[in-house]
Amino acid sequence: MTNRLFPSTPRPCGAACLLSAALLVIGAATTAHAAEPKPAPVALAVNAAVVTTERVARTLPVTGSIQAWQEIIIGPEVGGYRVDSVLVEVGDRVKRDQELVRLSSSMLEAEAAARRAAVKQAEAQQANADAALRRAEMLASTNVFSQADLDRLRSEQLTAQGRVEATRADLNLAELRVRYTRVKAPYDGVITARTVNVGQIAQSGGEMLRLLRDGRVEWRGEVPEARLKELKAGQVAKLTTADGTELTGKVRVVAPTVSSSNRMGLVYVDIVPGSPARPGMFARGMVETSVADANLVPLSSLVSQDGYNYVFVLQAGDKVERRRVATGSIHGDAIEITEGLKAGERVVAKGAAFLKNGDQVKVVAAGA
Repeated sequence: MTNRLFPSTPRPCGAACLLSAALLVIGAATTAHAAEPKPAPVALAVNAAVVTTERVARTLPVTGSIQAWQEIIIGPEVGGYRVDSVLVEVGDRVKRDQELVRLSSSMLEAEAAARRAAVKQAEAQQANADAALRRAEMLASTNVFSQADLDRLRSEQLTAQGRVEATRADLNLAELRVRYTRVKAPYDGVITARTVNVGQIAQSGGEMLRLLRDGRVEWRGEVPEARLKELKAGQVAKLTTADGTELTGKVRVVAPTVSSSNRMGLVYVDIVPGSPARPGMFARGMVETSVADANLVPLSSLVSQDGYNYVFVLQAGDKVERRRVATGSIHGDAIEITEGLKAGERVVAKGAAFLKNGDQVKVVAAGA
């Protein structure tokens, strides 16, 4: 019988009941998420380039300095005389036999005058000896002169002749010393240094000036001994100085020896005349050693990782394969690939730095 005083009420839910309800809610949410489709992976837009084969010049990088082809040291042939005047300055262009420095020549000119007088005196003595010998020879048939007297006159004539030759040699030496007081340029060229001043006493053979012969300079580059065999006379060299100036030259000679200290050999390159190159300047050079076919790709397609060079090759389905390559020389905005690629393959030209092996890509036009 129903108790009317205490009507029936809902039974309260315990902890087990609450846990079951929570599990039902989580399970329903998981089922809903599992039913949703996964988004497709995003394909990176890239530009592609084809590996091309072109005929290119192979080059050898070399570093070195610009030097004077021949730097002539100019000094006086006579010493002990005062410098009267210096007629040139550093940087002046001079011609062969142009007077550069003048020494005091008063004493030497006086000595030359004395030698001329001695020559005249010796010539007069020779004339008397010649005349005496002629008279004796004319009278020899009359027995006026003995054979001994005739031999004596011949000896005196030869002595007088020798005296004339000796005094003429002294005169030539004196006149030559006078000429040596005019220091002249031995070649055409440019004055590169001056150490002489007016009033100083010149020393025989001492340096007064330096002359860059013919204004000609050359570049001397250091080449590892293993690559010297690639160089030969006549090859073209492109040089770049520290300030970016570009110069052109030709290999004149390759040194026949190698330095034992650093195992480097020298290559001598003649620089085109009229260039702004100056002795002592540093320059980097590229010597064209040969011309051959090469596989080229854009520089932008190259990725350097872990000390190696890689490119991303486009495969079927626009997926990429990371491939290790060996590189050669750079030609403008392209680089030579010596190993790892074949002509006709397609590589990622732009966007390669954001890729990894096996990525899906979308190839777009270069301007997109």
